Amino acid sequence: MPELRGSVERIVFRNPDTGYCVARLQPSDLTIDRTGLVTIVGSMPAVRTGEMLRLTGEWQVHPTHGRNFRVERFEEELPTTVEGIERYLASGSIRGVGPVTAARIVERFGERSIVVIDEDPHLLRDVAGISAKRLEAIKASWTEQKKVRELSLFLQEHGISVALAQRIFDAYGDEAPTVIRDDPYRLAHEIHGIGFRTADAIAQQLGMSKRSLPRYVAGLKYALSQATEDGHVFLTRPVLLTQAARVLDAVIPELEPALLELVHRGDAVADNDAIYLTPFYRAENGAARLLQALRRAQSAVTMDPRFDVKAAVTRAAGLQGLALAEMQLRAAEQALSQKVSILTGGPGTGKTATLRTIITALEGAEISYCLCAPTGRAAKRAAEATGRSASTIHRLLEYQPGANVFGRDNARPLPYDFVVVDEVSMLDLLLFYHLLKAIPRESHLLLVGDADQLPAVGPGNVLQDLLESRQIPCVTLTELFRQAADSQIVRAAHAVNQGRVPGRADSGRDFFFVPAENDDDAAEMILRLVQERIPSRFGLDPVDDIQVVSPMHNGSVGVTALNLALQRRLNPASSASPQLERGGRVLRLGDKVMQVRNNYDKDVYNGDVGRVISVNPTEQAATVAFGTGSVVVNVEYGAMELDELVLAYAVSVHKAQGSEFPALVMPVTTSHYVLLRRNLLYTAISRARRLCVLVGSQRSLSVAVSADRRESRNSRLAQRVAATDALQLELV
Repeated sequence: MPELRGSVERIVFRNPDTGYCVARLQPSDLTIDRTGLVTIVGSMPAVRTGEMLRLTGEWQVHPTHGRNFRVERFEEELPTTVEGIERYLASGSIRGVGPVTAARIVERFGERSIVVIDEDPHLLRDVAGISAKRLEAIKASWTEQKKVRELSLFLQEHGISVALAQRIFDAYGDEAPTVIRDDPYRLAHEIHGIGFRTADAIAQQLGMSKRSLPRYVAGLKYALSQATEDGHVFLTRPVLLTQAARVLDAVIPELEPALLELVHRGDAVADNDAIYLTPFYRAENGAARLLQALRRAQSAVTMDPRFDVKAAVTRAAGLQGLALAEMQLRAAEQALSQKVSILTGGPGTGKTATLRTIITALEGAEISYCLCAPTGRAAKRAAEATGRSASTIHRLLEYQPGANVFGRDNARPLPYDFVVVDEVSMLDLLLFYHLLKAIPRESHLLLVGDADQLPAVGPGNVLQDLLESRQIPCVTLTELFRQAADSQIVRAAHAVNQGRVPGRADSGRDFFFVPAENDDDAAEMILRLVQERIPSRFGLDPVDDIQVVSPMHNGSVGVTALNLALQRRLNPASSASPQLERGGRVLRLGDKVMQVRNNYDKDVYNGDVGRVISVNPTEQAATVAFGTGSVVVNVEYGAMELDELVLAYAVSVHKAQGSEFPALVMPVTTSHYVLLRRNLLYTAISRARRLCVLVGSQRSLSVAVSADRRESRNSRLAQRVAATDALQLELV
C-alpha cells in the first residue's frame, strides 16, 4: 500500500464528531507532486498544522476536487526543522503557546525545542512570558497530546477507528487501553456517540468471545435503546430477548443470565413482563405520581374565594370581542378551575381563541403564567397565535446541555401559577417528566394540542395516553367556525381525519389535488408549482412562502432529492453567487436551510428555518438569518458547525409539525406506501395556512386516508395515571 510523508501545512476541514479531516500536506519527497501541496483526506483526529505525518493509504481522483491521498493509517512524527517546529508550536495545538511564545521558544532552543518540552519542560521558564502557571498548562497539554497519540496508535494496531481516540481519552485518560482490553462494551454504555455495534467491532478485533456475558448485556441494552428510537418506552420480555438474539446471533436461553445482570446493574427495570431502560421507567412512573400530586394539591388560581371563574372567562372574552361557543366557554372554565386539564381539537375549531381567552383571564386576575411548547418552531407559532411570549420547554426549564441537567426541578420550581403547554402531541415522555418535576404543586397545568396528529419523535405518546387514562379533565372542540369552515384546507383536513377522501367540494380555491402518473412526473410538477405556477397565481414567494413537505427522505419525491432539485431551480450556481461544499453537499448564498440540532450556545434549535446571507468558501464559514420581519437574528457558523444545517426547500412531515406555512406542497405517491397513513396526511394538510397542494395519484390518496393505523407504542402511562388513586403518594 502506498506511503506518503510530509508536514501539514493547513487544515481545510475537520469534523470533531467523526475525526474526518481534509488537510494540505507538503510532501517530504518533492518528486511525489512537483506542483507543491497534496490534499490528504481521512480519519485523522487531533492532527495539527506543522506536524510531520507518515501516511498509508491510496491515491484517488475526486470528480470535483481532483487528486488526493485517502488515508487508511497514519503516524504522527514531530517536526525536526526549526521552521517546522515553530509552525507546529504556533498552530495552537499546545495550550499556553501561541505564535509569539512559539517564536521565543524556537529562538532559545532551536531544533531541541520539542525535546525540551518533552524531557526538560522546566527549562521553558527561561523563555520570556512563560510564568509558572503557563508552564503547568503547557506541560499538561503536551502530556495529554502525547497520550492521545499513543492511544491512536493502539487503536490503529487493533483496527479501531482513530476518530474515537480523543473521546475515549477524555473519558478514561491513562486507563483507556486497559479499559478497552478488559471490557470494550463499556464504551457503548459510558461514551456518548459510541454505540453497541462500534463497541462490538472493537471487541471482535481484540479477540473477545461472541458468547461473553458483557457482550450479551450490551446487546440487550442496545435492543432497548433501538426500541426507544421507534417511540417505545419498554419492550416485553419475549420481544426483547428475540430482538437481542437476532442482533447478537445468539439463542434466547443464553441471554437470560445477561438480562438478570442488566437489571441487577440498575441499567434496566423489569416490571412484570415489561423491560424498561431505567430512565424511562422512572419517567413513566414518576409522571403518573406527579400528575396525581399536582391534581390533589391546592390551587393558586382559585384559592381566593372572591375569584369567580365564570365571570373571569366572560370578561376576558368580552375584552377580545369574542362570542365563544358553549364548548369553548367550558374549556376555559375548566382550565381555570381544574389543576390539570386538556384542550384538544382540530384546525378551525377555536383552540387559539379559547387559549387567548384563558390567558386574558389570567392577566386580568394578575395570575402569573407561562406559555411553552416542545420545539422552537412550535413556541414561535404559539407566540404568533396568542400575541404573548412563548419559549421552548428546554429553555423554560433552563436546560444545561454541557451537564445534561435542567436548572428547574422540584428543588427549584418554576415561578408560575399557571403553565400552558401548546402542541403537546409533540411532547415525549422524558421531557414531560422533567416539566412536571418543575411545576409547583399549587400551579395549574393546561395541555393544548391535537390528538389526531403525529405523535412525538421521542419515546412515549403523552397526549394520547392521558386521554386514554380518562383521569384528566378534557374538552374536545369539534365545531367548525364559519370562517374556518369556508377554508377548503380545513374541510379537507377534517375529511381526511374522518376517513373521507377530500372531494371536489373540498378543493378549488385554497386546496388542490394535482394528478401525476408516477414519481418523476410528481417531482417535475412540484418544481413547476413552486417555481412558476403558485408564485404567478397567488403572488407568493417560492422560497419564503412555499414549503414542500414529503413523507420520506429517499426517492425522487423524497426530501433529499427534492431539496437538490429545488436548490438548482430556485438558487442555481452562478459566478456571482459564492458557495461552499461539504461532504458532497453544496451550500449557496441565499439558500433556505434548517437547523437540525439544538444549539443552546447560538440560541437556535432543531427545526428553525433561515436563509444563508453570507458564505466564505475559504474559511468554510457561513451566516444564516433566522426569523422574519423585525425579529431577525444572524447566526454565524464555522467549519465545524456547518453540519448542523441542511437544505430546507423540502422537509419531512415530522419536521413540519408545529409550524404553519402560507403555502404547502406535498407528494402523495405509491412509493411512499409504507408511510402513507391518515394522521400523517392530516398533520401535513393542517400545516398549510393559505394554500395546500397535493401532487400524486388518487389511489395513493385513498390509501393514505383509509390507513388509520396509528403507531402502536409500548407505554403504560395511561394505566399508571388511572391507577394512581390506589397508590400511596410519594415525592418523585
